[in-house]
Amino acid sequence: MRPEHGNYDAVVVGGGHNGLVAAAYLARAGRRVAVLERSGHTGGAAVSARTFPGVGARLSRYSYLVSLLPARIVADLGLSLRTARRRISSYTPVGDTGLLVDTGDRARTAASFRRITGADREHRAWAEFGARTGALARAVFPTLTEPLPTRAELRARIGDDELWAAVFEEPLGALIERTFTDDVVRGVVFTDALIGTLTHAHDPSLRQNRCFLYHVIGGGTGDWDVPIGGMGALTAELAAAAARAGAEIVTGCAVTGIETGGVAYTDTATGAAGELAAGHILVNAAPYELDRLLGRAPGPKPEGAQLKINMVLDRLPRLRDPEITPREAFSGTFHIAETYSQLADAYRAAAAGVLPAALPSEIYCHTVTDPSILDRHSAERGMHTLTLFGLHTPARLFEADPESARERAVAAALARLDAVLAEPIAGCLARDAAGNPCLEAKSPLDLEREVGLPGGHIFHGDLAFPYREDAADPDPATRWGVATGRDGVLCCGAGALRGGGVSGIGGHNAAMAVFEDTKTQ
Repeated sequence: MRPEHGNYDAVVVGGGHNGLVAAAYLARAGRRVAVLERSGHTGGAAVSARTFPGVGARLSRYSYLVSLLPARIVADLGLSLRTARRRISSYTPVGDTGLLVDTGDRARTAASFRRITGADREHRAWAEFGARTGALARAVFPTLTEPLPTRAELRARIGDDELWAAVFEEPLGALIERTFTDDVVRGVVFTDALIGTLTHAHDPSLRQNRCFLYHVIGGGTGDWDVPIGGMGALTAELAAAAARAGAEIVTGCAVTGIETGGVAYTDTATGAAGELAAGHILVNAAPYELDRLLGRAPGPKPEGAQLKINMVLDRLPRLRDPEITPREAFSGTFHIAETYSQLADAYRAAAAGVLPAALPSEIYCHTVTDPSILDRHSAERGMHTLTLFGLHTPARLFEADPESARERAVAAALARLDAVLAEPIAGCLARDAAGNPCLEAKSPLDLEREVGLPGGHIFHGDLAFPYREDAADPDPATRWGVATGRDGVLCCGAGALRGGGVSGIGGHNAAMAVFEDTKTQ
């Protein structure tokens, strides 16, 4: 497809969720906006699809939970979006029992900690740690949709120098090790620092701290909620909001170059080339890709570090633990091979280019909380979806032989899952219309090929702390954390300074920078 006009107030490059948020804000303010998306549909990595022929389940194929999307964006854009809170935060099998975190029953959680650790100390430490990270979330999360604070301003807002040092200045492992003593409990805490990130507890770069921060501040509570209807329901709402406001959404339109004041594009169906003039260009692509579009030499390519496995089951598998039902255990985050020491061993193997022998992963079941992604027949049969997210599986492990490496990684992940179940997961898998098991896997290389994430990095690159160093009065793009080093060109995706995750924050902040910039012109 081709755009209707040759000149726009703003062109948004990429129709992922952040691009749609930016377009909706700008169009609602009366700006002429075009969204150019190279694929045949909007949504980017936040989409739903009927992946298996003849099976009535719409899977969130790439991203799957919502934590960082501010209620402010939902309200501002009038989105009809519902999420559901998961009562079971997590379950970690340990032998024939397991560590359960039930947010609705503190006594049950305390008993589970006592059963696993042999005392009450770890549960008390857990509760105190949760209170401190809760305070951190309440202080930091509201700033993500405000002008970027300086380091000193954010520190003052948090108001806890000890916590500031532990999260923003020293490797996270130090905080975890002085707070907890049990290997299982330490691992459950540390997994929040590893999602999509190849790092270790004492990494001096603090990559783990930044990942941890974004995983515990969402919504001001740190809760990870289930989007009712799947991720596709969210992006469909965003696309509808942008279109209602007057934004022109052009799919099958690949941007091939960007410069101040304009973009070059190609119609992917016909090969016809064209150019557009624009007052501002908002780029919902990774900084690595942005450099290519700007004609700049890119920096080091990001490296994703996760394996995603989507499954549809005829029924949930039986557990070895008689104290919890499969529905409860899989409704929250189900941890596998994620003790603190197992995570350290897996990191060392992956960093050396070897698939971890005990591949750490976490699983959850969308359909326990939201059966609406199943058709009536599948729901009545008692079918369920399972999403497995494998850690410490960096792109480097798949480069030499992508297909075989993916098969080995899937086999390793399922073997670790089987080790904590009372029956093999293979016996629970549904079959599609051709009789094939309902299981698909996505390596970092698959994410790069299918949804344009360089190196398969789900955050477009390493996350950054949400502050700026310079106290001087910045330009609007720097003030909102969306600067690219090129006038009139803004980053509006996960690669923005406060990006990462399904949040819409990058899109919101880029739109705010445009509004502020045009006021000063």
